[in-house]
Amino acid sequence: MIGVKEAKRIILEHVPTLPVETRALADLDDAFVATDIRSPHDHPRFDMSAVDGYAFAHAADTTAWTVSGAVAAGAVLDHALQAGECARIFTGAAIPQGADTVVMQEFVTRTGDRITHTDVRLKRGANVRKQGEQVRAGEVVLPRGSRSGAAAKGLLASVGVATVQVVRTPTVHVLITGSEFAAADSPLPGKIFNSNAITLDALLGPTGVARTTVHVADEAPLLEQALADAAQHSDVLITTGGASVGDHDLLRPALLALGATIHFHGVAQKPGKPMLFATLNGVPVFGLPGNPRAVMVLFWEYVLPFLRALKGARSPWPEEDALPLTHALQVKGDRAEFRAARTHNGSVTLLADEGSHMLRSLLDADAIAYLPATQRSWAVGDPVIVHHLPHDR
Repeated sequence: MIGVKEAKRIILEHVPTLPVETRALADLDDAFVATDIRSPHDHPRFDMSAVDGYAFAHAADTTAWTVSGAVAAGAVLDHALQAGECARIFTGAAIPQGADTVVMQEFVTRTGDRITHTDVRLKRGANVRKQGEQVRAGEVVLPRGSRSGAAAKGLLASVGVATVQVVRTPTVHVLITGSEFAAADSPLPGKIFNSNAITLDALLGPTGVARTTVHVADEAPLLEQALADAAQHSDVLITTGGASVGDHDLLRPALLALGATIHFHGVAQKPGKPMLFATLNGVPVFGLPGNPRAVMVLFWEYVLPFLRALKGARSPWPEEDALPLTHALQVKGDRAEFRAARTHNGSVTLLADEGSHMLRSLLDADAIAYLPATQRSWAVGDPVIVHHLPHDR
């Protein structure tokens, strides 16, 4: 059995390389750009007004100006302003030739075609967005491996980038193993409801992967066939159940029968000790235990970072902090633990220590606290490592 850090190191060593494709900005979901993206234009593209007002050449000895035209956003003034002249201008409009300053209309008094203003703090260049002040043409605006979130897509669109290169959408196959699941609302004695299929579908949804879920009974021939079929049609395979070493835990024998390589089986962690990671015909396989809490926690800690790396993320691991604990804590055993936690005002509180079959405390969690096997007690105020959960969870 290996430790958490070793397990995470191993899985990132087996991230396959998927082909790159060109996609329109509007078609990007949760993607990571595959190349450095350079701006084709300055941003702003030209000097423009930041306010509605009047544009002119700033001069200390000038107190009144003659209005010689107007310019709206998307237009340009058809002549250069001369000394003593100004132009009515609106937010986003190009600064006319001969002007370098804009006074806000709130400070202006206009009589006919003459204006004066009362802005005693006005300086040369005021209320002007300078060309290239945010981005220069040729500058990298989004480095390779950056996530194409709303802000990133907005920035790319604002500099004229319409398409980007991203990794092809990965295909994920989910196998829910077990013969214990109820097929109706009124289960037979001994049957349980299948929550893992719904949970994993919800977890995978925001990642933008293409996904298929199949239920497989605890029968070796059926499991082997399902694994073989899934490996032919997916980039990543996730299974739940059958990962331990009991009489009905068939995942490891089935994988070995198909010629898979088992990279590790068993991690010194709670929940999720029986976790397995393998490759079958080059396809990574995450063998998760069947307990619902273990499925969720191991997805956040291992599977989601792996999928991000597969899609080209520069930093696939969850955002991490070391925050002071609001209460004393003593844990037993010799395994690392992942505990539901809530952060507030720069500190962290651990929630109920529920069993691996329970999900309730995860409803209130916004982070997973990582308690390493090398430390078993914490006093109030001691730092605890927290992994922040995705906002779209």
